[in-house]
Amino acid sequence: MEYNDQPNQPQPESRPDKKGKRKWLVPLLLGIIIGGILVLLINPDFLQNENAEQISPEEKGEINGSASNNSGLEQPLQVDVSTQLTDIIEQVTPAVVGITNLQQNVSWGADADGIEAGTGSGVIYKVEEGETYIVTNHHVIEGADAVEVIMHDETHVEAEMIGSDLFTDLAVLKMDSRDEDMAMEIGTSENLKVGEPAVAVGNPLGAYLSSTVTQGVISGMERTIPMDFNFDGQPDWQAEVIQTDAAINPGNSGGALVNLYGQLIGINSMKINEEAVEGIGFAIPIDSAIPVIEELEENGEVIRPYLGVEIYSIEELPQYEWRNTLQLPIEVEGGVYVWSVENLSPADNAGIQQYDVIVALDGEPVHNTIDLRKILYEEKEVGESVRVDFYRDGELHQEEMELEMQ
Repeated sequence: MEYNDQPNQPQPESRPDKKGKRKWLVPLLLGIIIGGILVLLINPDFLQNENAEQISPEEKGEINGSASNNSGLEQPLQVDVSTQLTDIIEQVTPAVVGITNLQQNVSWGADADGIEAGTGSGVIYKVEEGETYIVTNHHVIEGADAVEVIMHDETHVEAEMIGSDLFTDLAVLKMDSRDEDMAMEIGTSENLKVGEPAVAVGNPLGAYLSSTVTQGVISGMERTIPMDFNFDGQPDWQAEVIQTDAAINPGNSGGALVNLYGQLIGINSMKINEEAVEGIGFAIPIDSAIPVIEELEENGEVIRPYLGVEIYSIEELPQYEWRNTLQLPIEVEGGVYVWSVENLSPADNAGIQQYDVIVALDGEPVHNTIDLRKILYEEKEVGESVRVDFYRDGELHQEEMELEMQ
């Protein structure tokens, strides 16, 4: 038996096998890479957890201090809801008022109190020289013997009716100013874009839901809505309005349509009231409302020229009446026929007769009663002369007439 009690003697140095080393190094590196990818796929929060472990408990307390207390219970998140929209609503709602239409039965006598015949909304647009001016809809105060205004603070004040206009559906009221009365800033409707946010403010259901706010967008511009004033089934006018999906409910009529700068851009007027339709409301553009408001302030009415004729669209008649009764040529596709002529009116002075068919004013085609009124009311003024083209007994005639005030 041989024991080796001596220290190990240095052995000859062996030469490394480079080829063998490469054989095991490549698989090792591939394994590390693949393993790392698998860890990240299985646990994507791995890196975040690693970083979190490096944060001291004191640092964690500083980060989460707003969400915990000594009891260890989580605290509710504090959110600042004082946004631009809420600030605007707070700013404009005091300028939106309720309107009550009071009517009196003749049989009750002059001293009897009127009853509430309808409710709506209004907008304070001017406060000056001790008087507060309010704009609302014509249909809100139509037929009223007295008008009561319900202010933002629920105070009831009687207002004077300055004037109203059927065709634009606008009316102006006036009352003595109070210290807290404030007017809404007037904006413009000219540059509105579809999709732009809008807020409707009004009093649906009268004073029960005062200062109600609904938010939406501008859904359409320059919409034309036919208006039938005498309920005969035929349109008498076309209102040009802004379409919005901000809810406009009964009682909102006459209220404010406001942009996100708190400016008045429209007077809420109507909505499509059909079971299958939702979110279609209309407002009178403020740019077209302002001239009417100013004229109502000054004159108590909108002064428009008139011809002095009772007219109807020939489209209401059967085709055989066009050829047989009115004797119109085949090329005539529209117009208005005269049913009666007022004595000493511009039409009477120009020699217009019953059954004449007017087809143009100053060269502009007239296809129906709306066309004629649009030209007359929006393009002409009292005192102007206008050339009228009309058919009589199948022959085309032209006459000049000087427009007068109705």
